[in-house]
Amino acid sequence: MRTKLIILFSVAIALLLIVSFFWGTYNGLVKRDESVQMAWSQVENQYQRRADLIMNLVETVKGYAKHEQETFAQVVEARTKATQLTVDAENLNAETLQKLNNVQGELSQALSRLMMLVENYPDLKANENFIMLQGQLEGTENRIAFVRRKFNEAVNNYNSYRRRFPKNIIATMFGFTQKEYFKGKSNSSSVPDVKF
Repeated sequence: MRTKLIILFSVAIALLLIVSFFWGTYNGLVKRDESVQMAWSQVENQYQRRADLIMNLVETVKGYAKHEQETFAQVVEARTKATQLTVDAENLNAETLQKLNNVQGELSQALSRLMMLVENYPDLKANENFIMLQGQLEGTENRIAFVRRKFNEAVNNYNSYRRRFPKNIIATMFGFTQKEYFKGKSNSSSVPDVKF
């Protein structure tokens, strides 16, 4: 009788350890997955802030450069594309991140053309509203780089956690798949230059 109790107790302890390992690992995966989603929402927030600032900048420049309608139209079109593309944090894969990169790259190019246009208008460069928007835009570009890095750190934390043995078995069992990193365009190594 005593031997059966010891065996039963040992089995109960082993089951408790296994269940708590599964529980802890699953919760660790959920926590890291949520961190990736939160980091992605910050990337989206900064892109939206950038899009809003660009429209304010376009309106300010329009007052000075009335005959530059083609440039304004290109900026507005690129901004519209950028704001229409939504990437859900649950569907972050190489293809969707590449689409986002392409659309944001088009917006950066259009913004660069707008900034080159400003060189022709010295009064605009001295305009208080323009100077304020320029500063906010520069700050937003820096924030975008920062939140992209934070997103990639969260993805790294998640991916390395889910790949460790034996956690990788639990991750596979519960459908926790690898997340994609945010990669910059291969031909761009820095944020657009918005200085005058």
